[in-house]
Amino acid sequence: MTSEVIYNGNLRTTATHLRSGNSIITDAPVDNHGNGEAFSPTDLMATSLASCMITIMGIKARDKNIDITGTKASVEKIMGSEPRRIAAINIIITMPPNTYTDKEKKILEGAAHGCPVGKSIHPDLDENIKFIWS
Repeated sequence: MTSEVIYNGNLRTTATHLRSGNSIITDAPVDNHGNGEAFSPTDLMATSLASCMITIMGIKARDKNIDITGTKASVEKIMGSEPRRIAAINIIITMPPNTYTDKEKKILEGAAHGCPVGKSIHPDLDENIKFIWS
């Protein structure tokens, strides 16, 4: 088992990662009857994509001896309707100040686009990924 999710009432859950014991609270978004006081499940999906991309970049960067500490992703989730679903995820990945060669940029961007979360997303969902190389 990976996790356990408990419904707390009032459209809120607590998800616990069983191996570490760390927890995440989710809340329904304001546009879907919730209070929007925590990540919504769809927020987590969009955020998981960015986190996965940076993690896979980190693995590749470590292998190639490239320091990407401080890399940041800004995530925007766009909801669609009929059916209600995530229609688009916009991510801007800002790289920390460093001198990256064109080859390193290509390697890191390729790693990001190869992350397992991205490979698991339905092809109808628009992924708009932009890299900013400082």
